[in-house]
Amino acid sequence: MDIIDSILLVLAGFIFMEFIAWFTHKYVMHGFLWILHKDHHIRDGRKLELNDWFALFFSVPSILLIYIGSTHSLDYRFWLGIGIMFYGLAYFMFHDIYVHQRIPILKKHTNRYLRATMKAHLDHHKPNVQSNFGFLLAPLHYYVSEFNRKN
Repeated sequence: MDIIDSILLVLAGFIFMEFIAWFTHKYVMHGFLWILHKDHHIRDGRKLELNDWFALFFSVPSILLIYIGSTHSLDYRFWLGIGIMFYGLAYFMFHDIYVHQRIPILKKHTNRYLRATMKAHLDHHKPNVQSNFGFLLAPLHYYVSEFNRKN
């Protein structure tokens, strides 16, 4: 497998995870596993939430793919697992550190993509809002309104 194939597989794993995360967030976290996710919608300053179990759930496919792929000369499974791992890291940095400031090391930024994506996620946390289930991508209208702002 050449470097271009490896990079494409990492990107495919990363991008695919946004769709998996959206589906899981809407139908699992806000569905039959709401018992674990609901405390995330109650912002009370706790550093640990039941919702954090989802990080463990999501890491299992990545760990398995990396392990199995590494025992087969770094085949496609390894690179897909790396893409999933990078998605998990991006999610953690954006969602937990940047948006919710659970570890306050990143300050709010003026970047329009970050502002629009954060607004969509914070709107999702408003009572009785059943939309905006993505994590790194938001509905298009958030970006349009952000990029149409004068400042």
